Amino acid sequence: MSVGGVSVERLSPAYFGLVMATGIVSLAAHAVGMPRAAGALFALNGVFYVALWALNAMRAARHTRAFASDLTDHLRGPGFFTWVAASGVLGAQFVILHDNYAVAWALWGLAAALWVAFTYAIFAMFTVKEEKPSLERGISGAWLLAVVATQSIAVLSALLAMREAAAFKRELNFLALCMWLWGGMLYIWMMSLIFYRYTFFRLAPGDLTPPYWINMGAMAISTLAGALLVMIAATAPFLQSLLPFLKGFTVFYWAAGTWWIPMLLVLGVWRYGIKRFPLRYDPLYWGAVFPLGMYGVGTHEMALALGLDFLAVVPRAFLWAALLAWGAAFAGWAAAMLIRPGRRPRG
Repeated sequence: MSVGGVSVERLSPAYFGLVMATGIVSLAAHAVGMPRAAGALFALNGVFYVALWALNAMRAARHTRAFASDLTDHLRGPGFFTWVAASGVLGAQFVILHDNYAVAWALWGLAAALWVAFTYAIFAMFTVKEEKPSLERGISGAWLLAVVATQSIAVLSALLAMREAAAFKRELNFLALCMWLWGGMLYIWMMSLIFYRYTFFRLAPGDLTPPYWINMGAMAISTLAGALLVMIAATAPFLQSLLPFLKGFTVFYWAAGTWWIPMLLVLGVWRYGIKRFPLRYDPLYWGAVFPLGMYGVGTHEMALALGLDFLAVVPRAFLWAALLAWGAAFAGWAAAMLIRPGRRPRG
């Protein structure tokens, strides 16, 4: 059995990026006033989420060794953090699009449990394994999925705390703040290594995989989480005392994410235009769709939280960019599904 032209045995742990990408494009459409598109993508996302859980459960049961080896692989292991982020993004869809807090709470609990399990299992195994790759071969932008996963819980916690009758409002606010800060800490650690790898080691076109767009996406979701913390500060006295800090770091995250956009475009031109790297479907391309949608949503919420009306044009522009990227990735996935098994692409 295969999905997207890739056998279940070789199914990438990062395939939940499909749910992340579809979910954030749906939320971006809602934010700019396109409810039908938002609703259609939400319905589709539920199907993707359930199907991917089924496929991964099948893989864990039938191909246990391959599944377990991914957890200790420096390149594939961080892909498991898409499971956390996908659950958080889908939970946010249930809150924002359908006001369904029961399902959102269930997804929040699942995301939190997965975050604890994957954070300490993956990084502990990376630490104690005896044979390790060099920095040049062992790190990529996919490592920043750990940041995205952390911030996705911050976002969903803040959304749940916004409900006037929310239980554990103060605790949720505090958790959202801690996750926001942990995400920032992880970004600084990991981005330092990634930037060092960029500038001091040879970078081949094949090394510049789509998850490098998470360089920007991790800052975009940090911006969104910060904007939500600013919005709920009025109902949380301890957040009110931190308001200047919250606003300052929210803008800092947004500015850092914005800095990455021209750089990533230049590197994309170098990879595909100058080096003629073949453009064909890879499940990792969903990791490039997500940052575009998240930048639009994060900018929209930051503009509302800080009164930056002049940024209002940005979310709509990035929504269309995310929709085009989502459509291209979906078309590539559909084409890969139609390829005969004997001609299945390597994945």
